Amino acid sequence: MRITRFTRNTLSLSLALLAANLACAAEGDLELYVDATTKQIFAEPGANRVRMGTFRPVTDAAAAPKAATASSAATIPATATAASANTVPVVELSTLETKVKQQDEKIASLVASQSKNAWINNIQMRGYAQIRYNEMLGGDRGINLWTDRSVGDQDSLGDADKNIVIRRARVVIEGSLGSRASFKLEPDFASTIGGSLNVVQIREAYGDINLTEDKVNRLRIGAAKVPFGFQELMSSSAWMTLDSSDAFESAVKDERDTGVFYYYTPKDIQARFSEITGAGLKHTGNYGLFALGAYNGEGLNKAERNDGMHWVARVTYPWKFDNGQFFETSLQAYTGEFVPTTGAYRAPGDVSRTPVIPVANQWGYRDRRVGVSAVWFPQPFGVQAEWNWGKSPQLDLATNTITEADVDGGYLQAMYMLNTSHGTLVPFVRWQYYDGANKLETNSPYNKVNDTELGIKWLLAKEVEFTAEYHRMNRNNLVTGNRAGRIDYQHFDADALRLQMQFNY
Repeated sequence: MRITRFTRNTLSLSLALLAANLACAAEGDLELYVDATTKQIFAEPGANRVRMGTFRPVTDAAAAPKAATASSAATIPATATAASANTVPVVELSTLETKVKQQDEKIASLVASQSKNAWINNIQMRGYAQIRYNEMLGGDRGINLWTDRSVGDQDSLGDADKNIVIRRARVVIEGSLGSRASFKLEPDFASTIGGSLNVVQIREAYGDINLTEDKVNRLRIGAAKVPFGFQELMSSSAWMTLDSSDAFESAVKDERDTGVFYYYTPKDIQARFSEITGAGLKHTGNYGLFALGAYNGEGLNKAERNDGMHWVARVTYPWKFDNGQFFETSLQAYTGEFVPTTGAYRAPGDVSRTPVIPVANQWGYRDRRVGVSAVWFPQPFGVQAEWNWGKSPQLDLATNTITEADVDGGYLQAMYMLNTSHGTLVPFVRWQYYDGANKLETNSPYNKVNDTELGIKWLLAKEVEFTAEYHRMNRNNLVTGNRAGRIDYQHFDADALRLQMQFNY
């Protein structure tokens, strides 16, 4: 049984009350009662109190072998009753107080021992689920949105017209293993593999090692988020829009990979991160003032295809102005060698082709980017902007060869937080642009994006959020493997209404 602070305090209070009553009783017998539930001792009858008996205090030296004064002694009865004439022993009040103190220290030591050894008591569990509905409003048919494969119609590749779908169903299990270590495990029960929906996959599985007990220096080892971009480090449950931007998602798909990451976070920066989150603002959490990491670079849940590592570094700083406004700016970069996956695609002329990878690139292409981020948190008006540039492998349709090409793109997002009696409303608008390849799709196809999203997020309660979004899509179709008569990687224009209900648990 776990001994609580309430039990310890109750014991101390009861003994103190008993001592006080006995010490102050100058004359007359004393009726004592015990509460049947809490075991507290009372001098008056009451609900749930059982009479213990009548106790007689010692008033002179003849009543006991040893005299006691009112200021230095109190009596502890044995089992005296009204009919009993047994002698009541006298105990020094200071002795009684010492015993109470010793007992209190023993209980405190036991509670501390349980807290230290029972690490399972420090485990927390939370999560969220997102249910979506998409409706095409017009434009080209047979389209596919690679960031959400459920967006499409009955002519889309892969049966994209799925009506209502579970987009994410995640459970986060995390806890402390002591002052120097902690862990996190996050599976997703709504992943898609091939044509199978709602397949369980790991999203995060790592351990943190605190190199110093103040958590200023920390190592993270395992499958975790790669510190590149601001929105990429946020939980997808905290995104304003329904999907991440193409410009940053194409750098690190699913925002995660397997590696080792070092984070340096001074205590004042730790406090600032906590202050932003405590103010009800969407934030990344503690990913360091400075971050440095080495990771596989092939994407989450993908086998490594060469023995080279990707390296990433990030510097961020959260500002707080005199009026309470928070602002954060970041600079990040990564570099490595990436080996693209190839497969048959439907090329112009309605022929099937498979790209050629030159011998010089069989173990990878240069894959490097630098990005900047700036966030003016919505208090109540907010702006979020990110941009990145770099090099990436890209399919050249003219030569049917994967080459190295430039990438360039980002987004600009504005939002306004309005608190009402019916919850918090956050209208938002985002424009995003991207000109470059998506290396993590089969054949690293080229993508030209110029999208606009207009929507509103309604936080009904802490547990429930609803998002409605109009999405104007102007981009390439990146899904490979069209049927005969339909060419892969064609540009399209389309409009969609997208709805999402999110449950936080």
